[in-house]
Amino acid sequence: MYQRQVDFVEAIKRALTINYCNFNGRASRSEYWWFCLFQFIVVVALNIIFGTDTTGTIVKAIVSLAFFLPGLGLAVRRLHDIDKSGWWIFLSLIPVVGTIILIVWYIKPSMPYPNEYGPVPFLNEGFEE
Repeated sequence: MYQRQVDFVEAIKRALTINYCNFNGRASRSEYWWFCLFQFIVVVALNIIFGTDTTGTIVKAIVSLAFFLPGLGLAVRRLHDIDKSGWWIFLSLIPVVGTIILIVWYIKPSMPYPNEYGPVPFLNEGFEE
């Protein structure tokens, strides 16, 4: 069994087009973390370009809103990938402890078998035996 890991560009494409507001199915660990890195890079770039002026604040707010739904959907699908309900996302409302628990879960490898949320993502894709 071979689970292909998505690359940076594919993870961004999947999150912003194919799965923009998708809360069903599963997301691999690489898909989740590449998108997190992309969001971080965009936020840092916007802070460098705009600083704290009013225009920058408006642009950053619009970008944050644009990333909210795909990020939330990806987080829920990542929880599905480790066989947890998407409702566990509400752990983030518990200061510090909830966030730490979620980060530990996001780091866990994918479950190597299909679960109630769908098949293993990217299983045997692009693999020639």
